[in-house]
Formats: sequence, structure tokens, C-alpha cells
Amino acid sequence: MNRTSENYLDLYDFQCRMKSGVESLFPARLWVKAEISSIKTRRHCYLELSQSGPEGIVAKVSAAIWESRFRFLAPFFESVTGSPLQVGMTVLVQVQVSYSPIYGFTLVIDDIDPDFSLGEQERQRQMTIARLQKEGIIDLQKSLELPLLPLRFAVISAEDAAGYRDFVKHLEENIYGFHFDYELYPALMQGAQCPASIVAALDEVASSGKLYDAVLILRGGGSRIDLACYDDYTLCCAIAQYPLPVLTAVGHDQDFHIADMVAHDYLKTPTALADELVSIYAGEDERISTLWSRIMSVGVKRVMDADASLRLLQNRLRNAFLYKIRAKEAAVDLLEARIKGADPRNVLKRGYVLALDGKGVVLKNAAGFRQGDQVGLMFHDGRVDCRVENVKQN
Repeated sequence: MNRTSENYLDLYDFQCRMKSGVESLFPARLWVKAEISSIKTRRHCYLELSQSGPEGIVAKVSAAIWESRFRFLAPFFESVTGSPLQVGMTVLVQVQVSYSPIYGFTLVIDDIDPDFSLGEQERQRQMTIARLQKEGIIDLQKSLELPLLPLRFAVISAEDAAGYRDFVKHLEENIYGFHFDYELYPALMQGAQCPASIVAALDEVASSGKLYDAVLILRGGGSRIDLACYDDYTLCCAIAQYPLPVLTAVGHDQDFHIADMVAHDYLKTPTALADELVSIYAGEDERISTLWSRIMSVGVKRVMDADASLRLLQNRLRNAFLYKIRAKEAAVDLLEARIKGADPRNVLKRGYVLALDGKGVVLKNAAGFRQGDQVGLMFHDGRVDCRVENVKQN
């Protein structure tokens, strides 16, 4: 079939008609919400904007920020959001529709609303919190029990991250000399792939067969948008339902993420987490030292009390013994005096005489004598033997 120039268009005419038609549909600038799926910066900034649905990407378009605008828009956006333009970020951009016969359809970005990106991030964050609460898993980690003295840790972080290095330095160089066992499970700690990477590391820890007391997720600070991945539902759901206590230390003092909210506990920075672990042992060490001091004090007091009681008992026994000895001595003295008083020699010294018969038996009355009996008269200084001549009775 023959074609004439009247019933076909050459490519250039076709593209020119496309340009005229497309640009006439959108003659003025308009605001478009989209997600950055790729970005390249040379003198100009080239982006790929997309929108995703339940089953994946439903729309995609090329966009550009010319150098004359980019050198103003980029620093302003970063000063407000704390993060440069990057993949995975949802943005609201003011665009001019452009169609080039050579390069095709392009959105030329003239302005970006940084407040929208922050607001969109917060909206997604609140939706995630509400979903976790509805599913009843937001507080599951709080029911797990952390050992009194946790020692073995699985650490999820980037090996070259400053936060991880600070954590290791503070943990290993603690002034008390405490030793901890930890093993690093590397993961991406920022960007669109961060949640999936951390979840994969959590799965690796669970399947390792090793006994850990807790899992530590460490990242040393960043902008709000940089750390938005720690509000991701999939990551937070995995942390909330994890069988081991999970401790997070992500960001600086002003940051609080959903990952922190669902974790067993959280610290502001990796350094603060290391110091907290050391302080647990330091507190227990101080408690034991205090208890030992109390035991020693009680022991010393009891020994002193026992010694005092022993001394008191010793004094009482000695006094009682001395009292009995003195009583016995007094009794002996009395008996001795009585014995001395009854001694015949003492009686004889007073002028008395004892009369003895021939056998040496004391004669107590005259009736015992007979004429011619031998009689001995006992004086105090000697004896006189006599013979009885006569006996006279009263």
C-alpha cells in the first residue's frame, strides 16, 4: 500500500505536536507529590520520580533541577529537613511540564517544599504507631526479662560507623576493667534498604544458635529524614516481636523513633548505651562492696560483743571464784582458831595439868585412880611421872 506525505508524519513533526499538546495541557507550574526513586547530580540534578501502589510502582517520570535553581534549592532543603535530597524521600515539587523532541517528557522542578517532606514523614510515623497499637504488639518487648548482669550481646550496626566504634571504645576501656562479650552483625543503618537489612541481621542472630542476653541496634546520629527508616513498620514489627530483648541507640538526644518505642529499652546514643551497660556492673559491684562492708561491720561488732560478753563472764567467774576462796579461807581461819583454842597445850599454858594413866589415857576424875597406880602429869613444858599414894574424893 502506497503512502503519501499527506497521510504520515515524520518523527520531528510528531514530537513537535506532542510537545505542543502536552505543554498546552499544563501551561502553568503545578505542585506534584512523588517519591524520589533515583537521583544523580552533576552540574544539574537529574531525578526519577515515582509513585507506588499496593502491587508496586504505578507511575514514573524523569525530572530535572537546572543548576541555576539547584544551587539554591538544595542547601535550603537540607537546612530545613537536616538531610539532602535522597532516594526514598517523599517530596512536594513545583514543576513545569516540558517535552523535548529529543529527550522526551520531563518535569522541570522549580521549587521544593521541605515542610511537606517533614509533615509526610510524621504522618507516616503516626500511622505506623496506630497500626502497631491496633495489632497489640507495641509493648511486647517490655514483657521480656533482661538478665540482672547482661554479658553477651549481638550488635547490629555498620562496622565502619563512628557510633559503633565509640560504643566499642567505651565498653572495652571502662575504668572498672569489666569484660563483655559481643559480636557484630553488619547491616545498612540508613537509606531505603536499612529496614530490610536490619531485619535480615535480626534473622541471622536468631538462627545463629548462639545464646545472647540481648540484641543491640546502634547508629550514631543523623538528620530526621536520614533516621526516618527507624520508623518503618516492617522493622518496628520485627523488633516488637523479637524473642530476645532489643536495646536501641539510634540518633542524638533530640531523636525518638518508633524503633525506640517498641524496643525493650533505648538509649540516646551508642556511647550512652555502653556507659549504661558498664554502670549496671558498677552498681552491682558497689552493692556487693556495701553488703560486704556491712557483713564485715556486723561480724566485727558481733566479735567485739562476744569478746565483751566473754570478758564480763570471765570477770564474773573470777569474782565468784575469789568469793568462794575467801569464804573457804575464812572458814579455815575460823576452824584454825577453834582448833587452836581447843589445843591442850594452850590450856596447859594457863596452869592446867592433864593426868594420864600408865597407858597414856587421860583420867578425867578421881574415881579412876587407885593407890599405887602410876600417874603421869602433863604440863605445858613437860611430863612428870608419879605414884598414887592416896585417893580422896569430894
